[in-house]
Amino acid sequence: MIIIPDKVEPQELQPTILSFLKDLPNICSLAGLACTILAIYFSILGVYYAAMIGMVWAVAFDWADGLIARRIKGRTGKQSFFGGQLDSLIDIVNYGVSPAILLLSYAEFDPIFLLGSFIVISASAIRLSYFNTYGLSNGARYTGMALDNNNLILVFIFLFESMFSEGQFSVILYISCIGIAILNVSQIKTPKLSGSTFNVCVLAVYTLVITAIYSWKLL
Repeated sequence: MIIIPDKVEPQELQPTILSFLKDLPNICSLAGLACTILAIYFSILGVYYAAMIGMVWAVAFDWADGLIARRIKGRTGKQSFFGGQLDSLIDIVNYGVSPAILLLSYAEFDPIFLLGSFIVISASAIRLSYFNTYGLSNGARYTGMALDNNNLILVFIFLFESMFSEGQFSVILYISCIGIAILNVSQIKTPKLSGSTFNVCVLAVYTLVITAIYSWKLL
């Protein structure tokens, strides 16, 4: 008897890692990461106004990648999944590591502020892990404050930095970062702001205004 083997289905061709760089939303995500690297660099140097510009532009590129991804037709499931994973990993750097280093640098790397930095980064990691597990609540709201708000709040608070002494403002910054971390992992429900074209336009205006103010402060 001749046994005819079952038909073997062809395996899906696995793309190369760098092939995902051709996806425009991923380029936007990496542009946001580049802004954060600059923010971290300037925070360490003590050029905080330049760091604020980098932090707000990181949010702008983060929102842009989602907006572009939703408008591109024909993206595969693998492209969407890869983009989501990339965006999530970058968010920890953008909204966890960057504020933590800002806090440490402004406090002249006082060891007391290490705890606050740890809390900020840990809250970011926990918040993202929870979201990656459960997604949006009822398909429309986040559980806990979305991480992009961290930067938007901090760059606003830093506008008042010159009104206080360095010691006073370092305490204000510490309390603000802890408060933000608590909101990140709280059970409050917040809307998905980046899903609205109107909100994206508001963010664009906010980004340009913040950039103009801090650029003027740098001169």
